[in-house]
Amino acid sequence: MFAVHLLSFYFSKLQEDQIKKVDRFLYAMRLSDDQLVDISARFRAGMEKGLSSESNATAAVKMLPTHVLSTPDGSEKGEFLALDLGGSKFKVLQVKVSEHGKRRVEMESETYPIPEELLNGRGTEMFDHVAESLKDFLQKKHINQKRKALGFTFSFPCGQSKIDEGVLLSWSKNYKARGVLGTNVVQSLRQAIDRVGGINVDVLALVNDTVGTMMTCGYDDQRCEVGVIIGTGTNACYMEELRHIDLVEGDEGRMCINTEWGAFGDDGTLDDFITHFDREIDAASTNPGKQLFEKMVSGMYMGELVRLILLKMAKKGLLFDGRVSDALRTKGKFQTKHITLIEQYKDGLKNTREILTELGLSPSADDCLAVQHVSTIVSFRSANLCAAALAAILTRIRENRKLKSLRITVGVDGTVYRTHPQYPKRLHKVVRQLVPECHVRFVLSESGSSKGAAMVTAVAQRLAAQRREINDTLALLSLSPENLQQVRDKMRVELERGLRRDSHRTASVKMLPSFVYRIPDGTERGKYLALDLGGTNFRVLVVKIRSGIRKSVRMYNKIYAIPLEIMQGTGEELFDHIVQCISDFLDYMGMKNTRLPLGFTFSFPCRQTGIDKGSLVSWTKGFKATDCEGNDVVEMLREAIKRRNEFDLDIVAVVNDTVGTMMTCAYEDPKCEIGLIAGTGSNVCYMEEMRNIEMVEGDEGQMCVNTEWGGFGENDCIEDIRTRFDREVDEGSLNNGKQRTHPDLTDHFLYHYRTHPDLTDYFLYL
Repeated sequence: MFAVHLLSFYFSKLQEDQIKKVDRFLYAMRLSDDQLVDISARFRAGMEKGLSSESNATAAVKMLPTHVLSTPDGSEKGEFLALDLGGSKFKVLQVKVSEHGKRRVEMESETYPIPEELLNGRGTEMFDHVAESLKDFLQKKHINQKRKALGFTFSFPCGQSKIDEGVLLSWSKNYKARGVLGTNVVQSLRQAIDRVGGINVDVLALVNDTVGTMMTCGYDDQRCEVGVIIGTGTNACYMEELRHIDLVEGDEGRMCINTEWGAFGDDGTLDDFITHFDREIDAASTNPGKQLFEKMVSGMYMGELVRLILLKMAKKGLLFDGRVSDALRTKGKFQTKHITLIEQYKDGLKNTREILTELGLSPSADDCLAVQHVSTIVSFRSANLCAAALAAILTRIRENRKLKSLRITVGVDGTVYRTHPQYPKRLHKVVRQLVPECHVRFVLSESGSSKGAAMVTAVAQRLAAQRREINDTLALLSLSPENLQQVRDKMRVELERGLRRDSHRTASVKMLPSFVYRIPDGTERGKYLALDLGGTNFRVLVVKIRSGIRKSVRMYNKIYAIPLEIMQGTGEELFDHIVQCISDFLDYMGMKNTRLPLGFTFSFPCRQTGIDKGSLVSWTKGFKATDCEGNDVVEMLREAIKRRNEFDLDIVAVVNDTVGTMMTCAYEDPKCEIGLIAGTGSNVCYMEEMRNIEMVEGDEGQMCVNTEWGGFGENDCIEDIRTRFDREVDEGSLNNGKQRTHPDLTDHFLYHYRTHPDLTDYFLYL
């Protein structure tokens, strides 16, 4: 019994000694929690640099837009083809997506080799081989009768300006085909398809394998908004807010970003974490100085990294009694698949001995323990580095959405993650330690990234169908330059009719004189009270104007609500409420006993007979107070002030808000002679020659005319451009048949200003 305990103690001591020996030799590869937090923060900074248009060119983490705007929602359906190119073999698939509700995907696939001479030969020959293999697949499966949509998974960094275009930025994974860098790989594939002939397909989408993984998993779990590959290479993608992607137009919605995190550290960011073993790996690679993070993480390099470590340890006499075999000296003899076997739970040590023996070595028990621990440290570092970068992505998504906690799914694929017995558990544990506020579910992509290419194509078709439906609807609102010229000409007719005495009464554009004869000249000064009524809020202001060299305007104001029952009650109730607000403001400012000149901005159509006299023509903007239309609003305000009997005001002017806008801007710019409002309502005013205003006596000088163009069309002169939507808005309004250009012309202006710069001429014409 004692002998058994002694043997057990000896073996435990031996194991402990071997582990400590390896730990000392590889101390630089063992990353603490603080170091992982630091790496995560550095990757987050790299992401932001890649997203910015100012720094993207020099960013190591390129954050490439994919133009994939949505993950699957379950409504996708149809039959699609997919090509998956990214390793020593490539795959062709037919993917059948079921009707909405069934959520079933059926796939048929075939794998084709890519000879090494094609990987290093001419790009046209490689794409011809891909096209010929595609044709072979179509013929075998009898698919070529009907034209099919094809998604192309291309697992290399590409700059995309749209979903079916991608310019190759750099090769990786031993690919070196000539004449492809800097060219559109979708176009290269299409040209090869044309050269081969007899292939009835449309290449609709180009996706990275990481995006394909996210889309594959996203079809079954709609929380999946992150894709990660840990295999021959490594990469990640996620759904980013469009407003943060400087390289793409638009602010609304989201777009999938291909981070290309394999290049993290290419700018020196990880220099203090890169070991001399990593530098040897990099120096012997086909792309020195590039993809440094990938070389520390991915399956293409992990086996070689372990071989270099074992070789160094053996040469130092720490392993194999200092003996080295030819196989151990040979690059590529120790592979990542060996690490997977060595780290198996039950047979790990047995597998270790067999692998080392195959390499021409005679390992002892402690050698096997040491080699197993070396493999563990290398694979654990890989998982730690991926976890740190993934934590940065998850934190960014959570903060983008302003959430305290985030529930999200990460789709994962790749031979390392798929086959290594302990890698997934290590990755999951470290991610959850680094981002405890994120509830992360990891899903293995059962169908790889190939199915994802078909899903991207299916989503692209769904979004295209939705866009066509939207465009068909919006087509009703589209105005051609000819339409705009007709509107301009009709508006000109109505402007002139409104100015003439004989046609003013029937004109839809009333052209109301404002009795404002000039714009500010800069000599104005003093203290004034101002009221502004035009919507659901009412504003009271004190304005202090200083002229001369130190010209300035200072304002103090308070905003008051106008309740709906007041807006649609009696006129007396409305003006009593206004005066109550004025009283509160004067108390607030300590000005109850000060009699100031007052200007009243009243943003409704008024017929003025003087600067301080204005009869309300009609209510707009939801106001319906009774006993106001046809009455002088200045006089109604004076009567309300008398009823309250707390203060006295000198009301010297009533102006429309459009006139107020023009005067405000003219104080800063004397050339301002037009005021335009495009808000809750719409209106315009301008300085007209007195000789053209027949409703007012006098021919000399100018006067500001309040056009009240919101009434344009009330005489049916623009029925040809009014849509069924405009009529619905009109019929549901409080003033059916009135103010037709409030829902009409304003919306058309906002909708077409970007696409019809000629509209500016329309305003200049006025």
